[in-house]
Amino acid sequence: MTSTMAATQLGFEPFVVTSPVELRANWSEGDVQAVITTAYRQVFGNDHLMQSERLTSAESLLRRGDINVREFIRALAQSELYRKKFFYSTPQVRFIELNYKHLLGRAPYDESEITEHVNRYIEQGYEAEIDSYLDSMEYQESFGDSIVPYHRGFATQRNQKTVGFPRMFQLYHGYANSDRAQGRNKSAWLTEDLAHNTATSVRTPNFGKGLAGTTAGDRGDLFRVRVMQANRSNTPQIRRSVSEYLVSYDQLSPTLQRLNQRGGRIVSILPA
Repeated sequence: MTSTMAATQLGFEPFVVTSPVELRANWSEGDVQAVITTAYRQVFGNDHLMQSERLTSAESLLRRGDINVREFIRALAQSELYRKKFFYSTPQVRFIELNYKHLLGRAPYDESEITEHVNRYIEQGYEAEIDSYLDSMEYQESFGDSIVPYHRGFATQRNQKTVGFPRMFQLYHGYANSDRAQGRNKSAWLTEDLAHNTATSVRTPNFGKGLAGTTAGDRGDLFRVRVMQANRSNTPQIRRSVSEYLVSYDQLSPTLQRLNQRGGRIVSILPA
C-alpha cells in the first residue's frame, strides 16, 4: 500500500482508514443498514439514489437472512436500475470497466480481461456477465459471502498486479465523485493503455503532481522500496523493522508480489 501521506494527497485516504463493511453473525439493525448503505454506494458508483429507486425486496431478504451480502450485491447489479444507469446508454467496454470497479473493487489489468467479458456477454448475455464477477474465485477470496466489495485497487494484495494501481486512478476521481457525474460514460477510459499495455502516471486531482513510483518509467530506472515487516509470532511486537530494497523497473512487480506473500506492508516506492 502507498503511504498515508500519499493517500491523503491523492484523495483516497477514506479507503485507507476505513475497514471493510461486513455482516457478521448476530448482527444488529445498525449493522445491516450499514451494509445496505455501503453496498448501494459501491455498486452504483456513488451515484445518488432516490428513495423510490431502492430495491426494497432485496433489502427485506437480506434483513430476514434469506440471502447473504454477496447475493444482495448480485441483486443490485442484476437490477433494472443498474442496467439503466450503466448498461443501456454506456459503451460495452466502459460497462465492463465499471463492473470491475463496482464488483471487484479494481480496474482491468489488461486487454485480455476486457475481451473475455465482451465474449461472455455476446455468447451468454447480461446475467452471465454479472455472475462471472460474483462467482469468481477472486471475489470469493477477496470478499466472501459477508463483505461488501470495496476499492481494493489502491493496496498491494496477493495476485494483484501493480499496474492495477495507476489504472484504478483512471477510473477513480475522488471520494465524493460518482461514476455517472464524471461526464465520460460515452467512451471507455482504459482502451489505449490496455491496448498498448502501458500505465499513465498517477496525479493529484488539484495540482497535477505525479506520485513518485507510479509511472511505467524507463526500463533502466531503479526504485527504492521500503517495507514494514509483519509480526509472524504470537507475542506482541513493540518495534517493527523497516527494510529497504533497491529494485530495477523490470523486477519491481515480482518483488512487490514476493514481499506481499511474505506478509510485508509496502510503506513507499520512490525513484532511487
